[in-house]
Amino acid sequence: MSLSKKIDEFLSLNGPAALVIREHLTPVEGEDGVLFPPTYAAQKSGEPGGYNIDTDAQGQSICLIDSVGAQANRIEPMFEEEPYSSLVPQIVVKAGEKEVSIFEAGHRAGDALVRCSELQQTLQDAFKSVLKGDAEPLAKIAPTSLVFGVWDSRDTQAKLPRIIGSTIRAYDVSRLKRSAQFNPATEYVNEGLLPEPADKTAKDAFAERGFIHVPATGSHGGIIAHGGIRRDATLALTAIRRLFAGKDDAKTLKLRRYILGLSLVAFTKNPAGDLRQGCNLVLDPSKPREFVEVLPTGERKPVTFTHEDALAFAQQAAHDFGVGESRVVPFDKQRALKDVSPKDKEEKKSKPKAAKS
Repeated sequence: MSLSKKIDEFLSLNGPAALVIREHLTPVEGEDGVLFPPTYAAQKSGEPGGYNIDTDAQGQSICLIDSVGAQANRIEPMFEEEPYSSLVPQIVVKAGEKEVSIFEAGHRAGDALVRCSELQQTLQDAFKSVLKGDAEPLAKIAPTSLVFGVWDSRDTQAKLPRIIGSTIRAYDVSRLKRSAQFNPATEYVNEGLLPEPADKTAKDAFAERGFIHVPATGSHGGIIAHGGIRRDATLALTAIRRLFAGKDDAKTLKLRRYILGLSLVAFTKNPAGDLRQGCNLVLDPSKPREFVEVLPTGERKPVTFTHEDALAFAQQAAHDFGVGESRVVPFDKQRALKDVSPKDKEEKKSKPKAAKS
């Protein structure tokens, strides 16, 4: 069945609940290679930070390699580049000497970067429309906020769930430690080039600036994943079917097809696997990639369309919907100062909050 016919199924009331991709990954060094997960600071004083490793009911350790938020932030900037850039408006904020795309802003349309620009009122109106059941204005200015999720938590409280969620985890992991020893280029104190540090504060300063020996033992040394590494990605078709352009059925269909097109393009593009220093992952050729549609009954059917098919559909859907205007706007310092002023914060606190979706 062609993708265009599949689209009708995807958007129908009784259509599939979701599309799911499961990819088995391996470090470029090999399946027993050491990889480095992200480290997280301790949430409370006195608690250890480090890797996010959980244990399931069977005692298997599961390590978070890339969170759903991190994956979204890696995938979304693809819409800055051809051929994807023509699918969406390019919203750029000039902040000092730097120009920052909305695709790089962590909170997307709800980020302080765009909130503190001349787009503030436009975005606020768009979020208010979302609360009234019309997502079209937000799709005209920040459509990827609908794809990857957004929460206008600093203002209207409008909240849209992620349509695409992707996470990478490693299973049955061994945690490693590493040690190192820094040796200065010469013996600054013994050679009389510097005085003996008088106290711990002075010694710490010497260490920080590289004038004395500094041992480093027992720090995070990565993990080995004995049970494999897997990326699980979901495209929630049910979330797209909950989008409306008010009560206009024709506009609602164009909106859903547009957001579905963007979602399919992002969903089917293989994300870069070089996640961070020491964590460069590629597909495991010995294990097949699973790409299925999941029906409300739980039945899973293989999906055969390609990324190129998805792009062709997305381009037609974008043409039919009408891509919003691209803009470059300056960061507004006065809006930012007002945003953080105690009076403004109190006014926002007094506003009734909308129910979370």
